[in-house]
Amino acid sequence: MNRLAGVTSPYLLQHAENPVDWWPWGADAFEEAKRRDVPVLLSVGYSACHWCHVMAHESFEDETVAAYLNEHFVPVKVDREERPDVDAVYMEAVQAATGQGGWPMTVFLTPDAEPFYFGTYFPPEPRHGSPSFQQVLEGVAAAWTDRREQVAEVAGRIVADLAGRSLVQAGDGVPGEQETAQALLGLTREYDEQHGGFGGAPKFPPSMAVEFLLRHHARTGSEGALQMASDTCSAMARGGIYDQLGGGFARYSVDREWVVPHFEKMLYDNALLCRVYAHLWRTTGSDEARRIALETADFMVRELRTAEGGFASALDADSEDADGRHVEGAFYVWTPGQLREVLGEDDAAFAAAHFGVTEEGTFEEGSSVLRLPGDAGPADAARVADVRARLLAARAVRPRPGRDDKVVAAWNGLAIAALAEAGAYFGRPDLVERATEAADLLVRVHLGEVARLTRTSKDGRAGDNAGVLEDYGDVAEGFLALAAVTGEGAWLEFAGFLLDIVLEQFTGEGGQLYDTAHDAEQLIRRPQDPTDSATPAGWTATAGALLSYAAYTGSEAHRTAAEGALGVVKALGPRAPRFAGWGLAVTEALLDGPREVAVAGPVGGELHRAALLGRAPGAVVAAGEGPGAAAEFPLLADRPRVGGRPTAYVCRHFTCDAPTTDAAELAVKLGG
Repeated sequence: MNRLAGVTSPYLLQHAENPVDWWPWGADAFEEAKRRDVPVLLSVGYSACHWCHVMAHESFEDETVAAYLNEHFVPVKVDREERPDVDAVYMEAVQAATGQGGWPMTVFLTPDAEPFYFGTYFPPEPRHGSPSFQQVLEGVAAAWTDRREQVAEVAGRIVADLAGRSLVQAGDGVPGEQETAQALLGLTREYDEQHGGFGGAPKFPPSMAVEFLLRHHARTGSEGALQMASDTCSAMARGGIYDQLGGGFARYSVDREWVVPHFEKMLYDNALLCRVYAHLWRTTGSDEARRIALETADFMVRELRTAEGGFASALDADSEDADGRHVEGAFYVWTPGQLREVLGEDDAAFAAAHFGVTEEGTFEEGSSVLRLPGDAGPADAARVADVRARLLAARAVRPRPGRDDKVVAAWNGLAIAALAEAGAYFGRPDLVERATEAADLLVRVHLGEVARLTRTSKDGRAGDNAGVLEDYGDVAEGFLALAAVTGEGAWLEFAGFLLDIVLEQFTGEGGQLYDTAHDAEQLIRRPQDPTDSATPAGWTATAGALLSYAAYTGSEAHRTAAEGALGVVKALGPRAPRFAGWGLAVTEALLDGPREVAVAGPVGGELHRAALLGRAPGAVVAAGEGPGAAAEFPLLADRPRVGGRPTAYVCRHFTCDAPTTDAAELAVKLGG
């Protein structure tokens, strides 16, 4: 056992028995490097990362490599999901120096944490022009010993370059119609008309961009926006990126046709996509969208829910195949022979045609990823259900992929929002209960007694790392969605508490936001990124939560902060819409009001449901009656029933429509 024993990160625990004498990130490791006068090897990865596992097996489990590494370096292992700030700072340096990045990320640092040599995966032997990891270690050690001044010069230049990059400013004014129109045009140019999605291979699920497209359609009636959203969602739902047996989405497709995924399943992807498909159903009534939203919600609850009520981070891409090898996709892929073994000749032939399983295979070694090819034709629904159930039962006895059990606050916030809304839309109170239990865990464990959000927990124990901006923004978003669905004002109060911390600790001049708090650990650069990656940027996620909270409460301070934060979208949205999807979605809410809907009537009643199903971008909904409800939701104050019947009030921009007691009329008011 090395120094990683006892940490909360499953990724770090995977390396606790390496012969490498790993240290967790912290001052002690850098003090040790100073004491020994050696550089630090920083290795950053995450539990579901395939090539992280490969490099660990090839190099970090090798006694010879480990002995050299321990002698000449202080090795530090970081879980990028626990320390996104550390990951962001050094990834920026890697990308600036090499033009690319990825995980595992390998960075050599001075004892003052200044980077001077970079890479990602290094093979055990020289390969395709890349040196072996051992050669890299020997080269860096020699440079440190023989060319120390040169190393110091390189490190100083890199740090100066990072420091010289101006921190992102909030922008000049809020984005408007012109910016959203330009963003739509930009997405249209990058849209893959043949296969859906944007750009080429590898192709990632564009959750935030689709959310913008749905909101833009709702506000403007743009049929082009809706077509791109719906066709993309249908292509993903029918592709190999979607688990056709168990539900849920893989991280990305290695090809532009969505056929072969990179098989790890992340909580954040599935939470975002569950919500997107639910919103697509709300817009179009699509049976496919409804099915995918519910299957994805059920996948999250079945496969990712922890004993404490939160949601685990990920399922690995790798698992054991029939020969006991640990390989990617083994749990999910099928050969025609395996189909025959489970289903018999006739049903196997039917399943092969329906799911696109071929003799030559679509993946590796003659295996195929299940999908729904467009040329399969109409199918017998009952037969499909029977075949699917039998294949799922057979798959259940295969060795399962590993699960990263840590609970990440931000991603659980995304899951809470998705499950609460899916439960409300589709009459599934059990999903709302699961969302509530996850929210309870965040309050109980991640807020705890310190009254500041902790990034992660495991087995009900809070980790040591402070929450970053995306944690505050996404958890507040989840709490606000839960407040709208349940009518429980406590969630509105908790959201306000988190957003007040943002105003105090994460906000700079002119509305700009930082990814870390003012009192957080000081790294070589304070991270600040307004662009979406696999998840909404913390900057714009927080802007959305601020805007909704202001609509609920009438708080001018939160509205002003939201508008200040959205200024960055004015420049970013037209220029890089694929990476500003959430900011553009929030902009649509700003342009629409957002509308404020107060339902003086029972939670879960007809008017409340009509309000939740309204398509107006970013509309906030408060439901309940009596003095207690008005005390919890300011929107409900002085909003009585009309004629003794449940009544809905719709307001925006300080102007209110006439109250209505008719659900159909309310739906029309909200774009239904």
